Amino acid sequence: MKFLLSLSLCVGLASATHAQNWPSFRGPQASGVADGMNPPVTWDVEKSTNILWKTPIPGLAHSSPVVWGNRVFVTTAISSAADSQFVFGLTETAAAAKDNSKHVWRVYCLNKNTGRILWEKTASEGAPKVSRHVKASHANSTPATDGKHLVALFGSEGLFCYDLDGKLLWRQDLGVLDGGWTPAKGLFWGFGSSPVIYKNMVIVQCDTQSQSFLAAFNLADGKPVWRTPREEDTSWSTPTILESGNRAELVASGTKYFRGYDPLTGKELWRLADGTDVKIPTPVAAHGLYYLGGGSAHDKLNFYAVRAGAKGDIKTSAANENLAWQSQAIKPHVVTPIVYGDYLYACSDTGILTQFNAKTGEAGFRGRLGRGASFNASPVAADGRLYFASEDGEVFVVKAGTTFELLARNPVGEVMMATPAITDKMLILRGQHLVFGLKNK
Repeated sequence: MKFLLSLSLCVGLASATHAQNWPSFRGPQASGVADGMNPPVTWDVEKSTNILWKTPIPGLAHSSPVVWGNRVFVTTAISSAADSQFVFGLTETAAAAKDNSKHVWRVYCLNKNTGRILWEKTASEGAPKVSRHVKASHANSTPATDGKHLVALFGSEGLFCYDLDGKLLWRQDLGVLDGGWTPAKGLFWGFGSSPVIYKNMVIVQCDTQSQSFLAAFNLADGKPVWRTPREEDTSWSTPTILESGNRAELVASGTKYFRGYDPLTGKELWRLADGTDVKIPTPVAAHGLYYLGGGSAHDKLNFYAVRAGAKGDIKTSAANENLAWQSQAIKPHVVTPIVYGDYLYACSDTGILTQFNAKTGEAGFRGRLGRGASFNASPVAADGRLYFASEDGEVFVVKAGTTFELLARNPVGEVMMATPAITDKMLILRGQHLVFGLKNK
């Protein structure tokens, strides 16, 4: 009896510890969901209400924080130029930032409970190999960890793997990753896709103007496992991996096709033609479906729900066993949608929030988050609530369900481009200058 009680306690503690982790972009399985973590609904930065800590991080970065145990990891790119150009808010400019000054690419580890910097490591130094968009940074990619390895991707500067104490284990040169709008050769906007960890590998999606490929590297030593060329133009989307039934699928967005791959070998399993430029949102997996969309706001957009386990060339002209539904009403541009419960929530760049039935695509409510606000970060959810961080420095908390109900509007006082992280009773926010640890006091 004592043995069973001890075993039960150990399993419970292990589950709780695992649930506290937010190991990659949008958390476990890139779902953005962390039920049971009970993050705060309201806070006040000026009055320090529910602000556990705030820590300054130098440089410019849109990468999101990740969490493992009692540690928070963030990356940044620090320019030596005093007037490094950065534009936030709604803009249609295609301009690249004019900043070829020396940069330092760095990884930081913070104590989750105090915000104290435990260590910082310089990954690379020098002038950037390609330019970035005026609204982007040279550290857009969110790191990933499995509790033993921390992988940071700095685009053309390389892929770096550390242990959780900051020891560099290996690095890989991925070549020059010249992300930009493909019809305008020479217009460089930087790199945005984040690495994902699967079993003993780290997998990267590198879609650029000059070369596009998926590649897997061994976590232990960085040696190549497989590399699959992609006949794709530039994208900034992060792939998603889901295990269902007797197989795993790595799903990647692209300007020509959405595709499913075998993550162990890189072999293509299925494809769905789309043909829309500027893919940014990450594929979302839920209910045995992959939710696929995104593209230039000026294009005619389609959104698809593809069944897990699909095979071959998926046709959209008629109903088939691989395609559950499709819609032209769901139009994500930058912000990745979220599936929470039975509903899919999509937020536009201007803060128009729409809800749909995740299993059928049927439209639900439509509401507005703020007035004239702009959104770059993707939503996260926990305990019946959805969190939307705006570029203007506010976090909108919305009640999940069939009607639009705004629970709170919390100003942070900083530009926010990064997607929040959720951990045990905490919300980790990244502003332009500060990382915040929020917790009910």
